[in-house]
Amino acid sequence: MSRSIAIVEDDISIRKNYTELLEKQGYKVQAYSNRKQAQQALTEKLPDLAIIDIGLEDEIDGGFTLCQALRQLSSSLPIIFLTARDNDFDTVSGLRMGADDYLTKDISLPHMLARIAALFRRIEAIHKPTSNEDNIICGSLTLCLERMLVHWQQQLIELTVTEFWLVHSLIRVPGHVKSRQQLMEDAKVFVDDSTITSHIKRIRKKFILLDNNFDCIDAVYGMGYRWKEDNLSEHQAD
Repeated sequence: MSRSIAIVEDDISIRKNYTELLEKQGYKVQAYSNRKQAQQALTEKLPDLAIIDIGLEDEIDGGFTLCQALRQLSSSLPIIFLTARDNDFDTVSGLRMGADDYLTKDISLPHMLARIAALFRRIEAIHKPTSNEDNIICGSLTLCLERMLVHWQQQLIELTVTEFWLVHSLIRVPGHVKSRQQLMEDAKVFVDDSTITSHIKRIRKKFILLDNNFDCIDAVYGMGYRWKEDNLSEHQAD
């Protein structure tokens, strides 16, 4: 069964080009020109992935509004911003709203298709049976690589694909400092330092919502970030 992709883009020629290109790859594509039209349709039936422009007709930030509405409907729906706006503020804003990726319209088709495929692999992995062999355990954290899920103290942390790979990068060698460049490479995202910082802040916030005492992600001034192992073993011994 082919995957469904919703494209929300107000430029008719761009919308048509992306629709045709994705359909040639075997995807079922729904295309919308404005936020209201898209939000009404997608509220009734969510796609498997949404690709959204930020400026939509007379709404300069209509894509941001749509992203927030979709994220309220589903915490796991893959959302990609595909836009000509490449400034830091918009990038950080989009990622803070829960988008899984932020791409500019000068991206090559092979690169964009690879990012889409990576998000779909996560969906497929979530529905596969898993075993303890798929898990990486680091103190109170359990990371399932196959299903791309993270649990903290046995509670699920809702992470985007990018956030998942950032956590995975940090816990591979606890205590080892990862530079922002290394984190970008491991997460396969190509953004600036401030966006990585925004991602880390968002990840911390999600952990703290479950555990007010969470302090396992350290910022090392001028170098990057590292994961500190928590004292789970001490708690288990008590």
